[in-house]
Amino acid sequence: MDLLNTLVDKGLRRELPTREEALAVLATSDDELLDVVAAAGKVRRQWFGRRVKLNYLVNLKSGLCPEDCSYCSQRLGSKAGILKYTWLKPDEASRAAAAGVAGGAKRVCLVASGRGPTDRDVDRVSKTIEAIKEANEGIEVCACLGLLTDGQAGRLRSAGADAYNHNLNTSEETYGAITTTHTYADRVETVQQAQAAGLSACSGLIAGMGESDKDLVDVVFALRDLDPDSVPVNFLIPFEGTPLAKEWNLTPQRCLRILAMVRFVCPDVEVRLAGGREVHLRSMQPLALHLVNSIFLGDYLTSEGQAGQTDLDMIADAGFEVEGAGTTTLPRHRADALAGGCGTRDAAAGGGCGSHEAGGAAGDGAPEASGAGGCGSHGGGGGCGPCGGHAEQEPAAVADAGEHVTASRRDANGAARTDLVAVRRRGAGTDLAPNA
Repeated sequence: MDLLNTLVDKGLRRELPTREEALAVLATSDDELLDVVAAAGKVRRQWFGRRVKLNYLVNLKSGLCPEDCSYCSQRLGSKAGILKYTWLKPDEASRAAAAGVAGGAKRVCLVASGRGPTDRDVDRVSKTIEAIKEANEGIEVCACLGLLTDGQAGRLRSAGADAYNHNLNTSEETYGAITTTHTYADRVETVQQAQAAGLSACSGLIAGMGESDKDLVDVVFALRDLDPDSVPVNFLIPFEGTPLAKEWNLTPQRCLRILAMVRFVCPDVEVRLAGGREVHLRSMQPLALHLVNSIFLGDYLTSEGQAGQTDLDMIADAGFEVEGAGTTTLPRHRADALAGGCGTRDAAAGGGCGSHEAGGAAGDGAPEASGAGGCGSHGGGGGCGPCGGHAEQEPAAVADAGEHVTASRRDANGAARTDLVAVRRRGAGTDLAPNA
């Protein structure tokens, strides 16, 4: 197929596809799907070999959010039966993180619901970062706290944070239909603040919210212009009790096409398979490893993932290997630029997802650059990172550990499915052991 040959050649040279080429990937038929995966897999292996980076989420503050993001189970007015609690103490968060590190994660992602942190919140997260780094030598820490104000990114960097996550989620054109309490421009500004402070920027998207192919291409090209080091791809988990509860628009085949398109547009960036993979890819998850080079281990923010050991078995059975702590995640040209304090980067054609100096393929053996990798998007119940305010509230009672609140899906015959996702009832914010 001429399209795929062209995209492979461009990906190996870090050249930007055209929008028409990206749209054509999404329009390929099921008969062409394995060819699409194989082609994008060549690009993935060029820059990342057969390594899979593991990341682990710790939800520092769950629910209680004043923002109205339609996809999010933690949103204002959500009736989803998720855990609700205020800030974990640093030692509690450190114990939660230790489970992920023991399971093989090399990055811990600290997430808190809310519009954005107060200065007091930044102080408490800084203490948590210090506690985790003291207990786990060499671990990377990514913070995901919502919209940042001046100086906050620098304070997190000084505390030891390696990365900051804030997702664009969808195209600028459709953003206002998804969220009204903040703007697309607010999100862009926060990513740029993180980059300017020397943090590895992580920013991605949510697919499955009823968007068009054009919307998907628009948000991925916008991400390419922003030049994050990590692009997490979430697939909407339509929790009952949220406005998008009935949006079941994804098939495993469409998910794979979306991941392939992201890889072609951002060939040398850490593409992370994030929230919703178990729900929408299901038994096709191993094929996605040929497209992404990073996943979350265990559970998400408000939903349960598959067993951590199942993730490890899947990686091994598919012929991939877990990326070790001493291995550089990013290709050398990106890792060197990040270690050199590259804040903003000009996104030019030929520069991959950004315009770092060309060179350095997968597995070039450099020590792990500080912040090289980026945190993934934190898709628990809505497939996103935090989206709203700083209200301090008393933690709600934890639901009975044996209760599984599920999102529902209707199959082609209209029959409801209630077995696809369970609300997280273990790990951070509970007395039960985490899944890692």
